[in-house]
Amino acid sequence: MEIVHVDTKLRREFGPPALFSDRIEELLLDLHPDPSLAAQFIQKTHRDQAVQACRQMSEHQINTERFQSNSCGLNHVEGGWPKDINPNEMEQTIRFRKKVEKDDGYINSILQLGSVMEHRIKQNNSIDIYQQYFDEEEEVEEIQEPPSAKTINVFRDPNELKRTITGLSWHPDGGRKLAAAYSCLEFQKTSRNTSLDSYIWDIENPNHPEVTLKPASLLVCLDYNPKDSHTLVGGCYNGQIAYWDTRKGSQPVEYSSMEHSHRDPVYKIIWLQSKTGTDAFSASTDGQILWWDVRKLSEPTERLVLDPSREGNLDRALGAISLEFEATMPTKFMVGTEQGLVVSCNRKAKTPAEKIVCTYDGHHGPIYALQRNPFFPKNFLTVGDWTARIWSEDIKESSIMWSKYQMSYLMDACWSPVRPSIFFTVKMDGMLDIWDILFKQSDPTLSLKVCDKPLYSLRVQDNGRLVACGSQSGEATLLEICSGLSTLQKNEKSLVAAMFERETKREKILEARQREIRLKERSRSEQSKDDETGREDDEEDSEQLIAKVESDFYSLVEAEFRRRQRREETPQVRR
Repeated sequence: MEIVHVDTKLRREFGPPALFSDRIEELLLDLHPDPSLAAQFIQKTHRDQAVQACRQMSEHQINTERFQSNSCGLNHVEGGWPKDINPNEMEQTIRFRKKVEKDDGYINSILQLGSVMEHRIKQNNSIDIYQQYFDEEEEVEEIQEPPSAKTINVFRDPNELKRTITGLSWHPDGGRKLAAAYSCLEFQKTSRNTSLDSYIWDIENPNHPEVTLKPASLLVCLDYNPKDSHTLVGGCYNGQIAYWDTRKGSQPVEYSSMEHSHRDPVYKIIWLQSKTGTDAFSASTDGQILWWDVRKLSEPTERLVLDPSREGNLDRALGAISLEFEATMPTKFMVGTEQGLVVSCNRKAKTPAEKIVCTYDGHHGPIYALQRNPFFPKNFLTVGDWTARIWSEDIKESSIMWSKYQMSYLMDACWSPVRPSIFFTVKMDGMLDIWDILFKQSDPTLSLKVCDKPLYSLRVQDNGRLVACGSQSGEATLLEICSGLSTLQKNEKSLVAAMFERETKREKILEARQREIRLKERSRSEQSKDDETGREDDEEDSEQLIAKVESDFYSLVEAEFRRRQRREETPQVRR
């Protein structure tokens, strides 16, 4: 049973409703302070309370799904032609153009477009968008930051059996891609399971190579074509030359024939400056320099044997390790050899003997790197044994500058493309050294420990900001150097030119003095030989004189003996 209790009340008992109206203010009560109540007042204890003005939030971590991107290529084909016209046939296209040019509609269209184009050209010419403002203002010298470099990415060999990166090449258009040649140069250490692939990496995607190059033999070196960014040429371990067009896939477009290729691994290959952009030349330890046209790799276009006696004998040839070609000197090139010699050559010489111009001797072992200074082509850098040396073409006896002997073997080096005083070297202990010869010549300006494995290859991007190093474990480390080391400094060119000229003059004076000392020693040796000859002649004369005196003495003694005998015999007869 549910019990319900109800209270009731009349509406009039609630009180009258509130009625509001406007009227003048009226003071109802005024209470004055009572000082006597102050004694009974108790002050409240003060307390500090923190108040948060913003809402409370919590932090959580979550792994989002990774976005995978693929690079795709698109081939552009010339279009706009009728179906019955083959754009590859020059006669058909010329005939069609002449036919179109005679059409009245074509002429009217050109006249209408001409006025529009003229208006746009006048607009472009009215404002110089390349105008430099405030050129006359004095530049505020920036505070020189200490030299530094940081690792951007590391590209690892995706295969289980790691191989050495023996060659690197930057993409010619902006340097957003890096081609790496993977090989194993240790004799008879290559396993059957070793991958033959080499890769082209996008510098922003270190997880997966963008293009895979599939040669028939391990690639020792490779080089991008500066005139066509889609084509590469590479030198293989078996001596062949391979040519790729990345638009046509991973397989090489063409190989050089085995009977006309190198007999040893191709350690260096470089594109030549030519009208067609299809010429390259290669070097190998078999002692040959071969010139190629990639349109026809069946046989080399030219051949040079590095025989120091200039007889073309392949058995006495010097093994080539490095090459140098400067586009501003199209007929000259230089070769670094296994024997520590730099051979300067002239391709346009009339006879093979005249192609070898001179040699520079300064290293105790193979010359692994050879490069001219991009600002001063007469001066070139070499790396071999434990030192890096800077040479002048005018001085053949010795280098004009050199580093101290390092604790580890130097394997590669190159100049900075933006600063004439800076060059880079890598060593077997995994160190990258950055040298600034204007700042300090005895020690590197910056030394970085890139990895624990030996570094074998090195390349600098064209803007001089990014440096790629290849290691023995198949890791290509990409580093970004600070702006101070990659920005041309004020008066740097003139200071480096003065330094090179001063060092060249010093070496010339020392060379002349050394030549005088050698001449004096030679003259002294010849004089000593003459003195010895004179002494020998004097000794011979004295011996002859002694023999003559002895013979005269004995003849006198015999004569005196005979005379005495006759004297003794004469009295006996008289008796």
